[in-house]
Amino acid sequence: MEIRFAGKIVAVTGAGHGFGRAIALRFASLGARVFATDLSGEELAQTAGMGPVAVEAMDLRDRAAAAGWIREIERRAGGAIDVLVSNAGGVAGQVAKPIGEVTDEEWDAIFAINVHAAFALARAAAPAMQRAGGGRIVTISSGAGLGPSLTGIQAYCSAKHALVGLTRQLAHELGPFGITVNSVAPGFIRSNAASERQWESYGREGQKALIERIALRRLGSAEDIANAVIFFASDLAGFVNGQVLAVDGGR
Repeated sequence: MEIRFAGKIVAVTGAGHGFGRAIALRFASLGARVFATDLSGEELAQTAGMGPVAVEAMDLRDRAAAAGWIREIERRAGGAIDVLVSNAGGVAGQVAKPIGEVTDEEWDAIFAINVHAAFALARAAAPAMQRAGGGRIVTISSGAGLGPSLTGIQAYCSAKHALVGLTRQLAHELGPFGITVNSVAPGFIRSNAASERQWESYGREGQKALIERIALRRLGSAEDIANAVIFFASDLAGFVNGQVLAVDGGR
């Protein structure tokens, strides 16, 4: 079966680099009309220079702005978004430290981009999908949403668990309307500046130990995550709903 998305409207967040860029470009290569956003306009411009992707820089922590972006896509497309990929997330520049030293602001910052933005986007996109009788929502969670986080950051682990919960709950709420909601949970992948810093922090022995805990004995790539998203968005996954797919090489 050849997978194509010709004529489909796809929205991808966090598309300035890493997973989001790979996802946006993969959909575009398969014929989709892709709309992408990220905090960094410069990085988004680079993504747009690599393929036919319509980009708009914004801070998705502003939930009203996130909803406005969805409405603008629907206006330009003349209807519902077919596939919404909530990829934006991360550690907000933070590093691990004892819980007694974590501030409210640090905790809230991680939840704002990993959970609140995904909620706001789904809330905005769902009504038109419901009226259209179908759609796909794919969240990018993490292995940190299924167990302890390699980052050691309490808020990141908690937020990714919350995102998995949101995914499963929306699958049950929106399933009767023909909308599937699933999540891709990447293992450790060197895909952006934060993951590179984390990788370097392990040192040679720590890096070797991490790889030895992976059944395939290697790290994955951003393209591996894009492939999993394409599966969830395709007709092949028409009866797959509320699931979390770990893409981690076998831990």
